[in-house]
Amino acid sequence: MRIHLNSVFVDSQVKALDFYTNVLGFVKKHDVPLGEPSEENRWLTVVSPENPEGAELLLEPSGHPAVGPYREALADDGIPATQFAVDDVHTEYDRLRELGVRFTQEPLEMGPVTTAVLDDTCGNLIQIMQEG
Repeated sequence: MRIHLNSVFVDSQVKALDFYTNVLGFVKKHDVPLGEPSEENRWLTVVSPENPEGAELLLEPSGHPAVGPYREALADDGIPATQFAVDDVHTEYDRLRELGVRFTQEPLEMGPVTTAVLDDTCGNLIQIMQEG
């Protein structure tokens, strides 16, 4: 068994695709329209350019009524919706800050890991982490 796909709820797939590709550096893997062509919902996934056949992140539309309260509760408590590994949290923090990304937690060393938490502009907090 292995992880194939994980989801993050986004308030706009267009905005999310821009952020996750042009800012975070992922690449689009799947972009399949769902429903009528006039509808905005798509099966939209991104992957790491370092592992294009690896686990995909689904940029899931947040239209279900339970999503809003769920995301608000996580954000209010400072809980990230998901986590991404990076080689160097401090370098990535500096790079993303220069691009205008807002962080809710600056790099923090906690034993064998260093983490930072950013706002993905799509309704989620995302943690970046480095081991070692």
